Amino acid sequence: MFRLLKQEGRARRGEFETPHGLVQTPVFMNVGTQGAIKGALSARDLKEIGCQVELSNTYHLHVRPGDGLIKELGGLHRFMTWDGPILTDSGGFQIFSLAQLRKISEEGVKFNSHVDGRHIFMGPEESMRIQANLGSDIAMAFDECIKIPSPRDYVQRSCDRTFRWLQRCKKALDEYNSMDDAVNPGQMLFGINQGATFKDIRVSHMKQIAELDLPGYAIGGLAVGETHQEMYDTIEAVEEHMPKDKPRYLMGVGTPGNIIESVARGIDFFDCVMPARNGRHGHLFTWKGIINIKNEKYARDLLPIDPECSCPVCRRYSRAYIRHLFKAEEMLAMRLAVAHNLYFYNDLMAKIRDSLDQGRFAQFRHEFTEILDKRI
Repeated sequence: MFRLLKQEGRARRGEFETPHGLVQTPVFMNVGTQGAIKGALSARDLKEIGCQVELSNTYHLHVRPGDGLIKELGGLHRFMTWDGPILTDSGGFQIFSLAQLRKISEEGVKFNSHVDGRHIFMGPEESMRIQANLGSDIAMAFDECIKIPSPRDYVQRSCDRTFRWLQRCKKALDEYNSMDDAVNPGQMLFGINQGATFKDIRVSHMKQIAELDLPGYAIGGLAVGETHQEMYDTIEAVEEHMPKDKPRYLMGVGTPGNIIESVARGIDFFDCVMPARNGRHGHLFTWKGIINIKNEKYARDLLPIDPECSCPVCRRYSRAYIRHLFKAEEMLAMRLAVAHNLYFYNDLMAKIRDSLDQGRFAQFRHEFTEILDKRI
């Protein structure tokens, strides 16, 4: 399923085959939590801005409109009219971050919906059932996202339980894939490495889950308050023990600089709400750094957001016009800004892949890691 085409240091250039198409890696997955990008972008828009993989969330789609309904309507691909690969997060992170009341046990987690307060139970089998109903190409294992910092003994117990949950996820998804009415019988399970910032626990857990020979592996529980250096140190400790012939996914990361540095440490898949969220607030990524389009200095600026960008927004609209839209609180402002930012992220990954193809990733890293995260 995964082919490693080229390597420069630890940085990897590859291809990943899914039931809905071939993914060129490294790749950034565009986050459409509830089957849509926040910022009014459609599946057609995603094609135009270079999206390869769309990411939706198990928890949110289970709460509404309901995974059973989505299955009845033909699965998530048909529901949102997206014919490319989809990854669904397991819902674990949302349960631990959104639920006001929750109780964790060996069986799973009891919690109250953040939408209407109703009682919900989710464990490995439930998460796999929901994701099977959605019919995504990649289903993420159900795990506990551990707070940083957390006591060492709790982290160890949590990782042990997460491994037992992973075993149950694998068994459950195999069963769902074998059913006659499976929405996507080729659905693949990715395991998730946890362990907070305890390197020895991270390494031990990675070795443990690697023995299950899954189609891919993720590093979870980062970008939740630790420093960038702690994140990089954790990646380096874990990467050495991740299977070389499987894709590696760093969950919830991050800035353009974070992505470049993580590619340099051997990561293949990324996702983050940052480009869409920043766009909705007028913070736009460019090849010279980040601009706040709401600033007065752009009121008469007829240049595009980024003169070096070829996105549909930069080909047509000026900074002055987009600033006006934000000041007038027009919905179009968010749509254009989010489209630009997501194009920028997808273009960043394309340029990273191109630099790896040409054997000049080290030069690309040196030139862009720091400047892309700077605010102008």
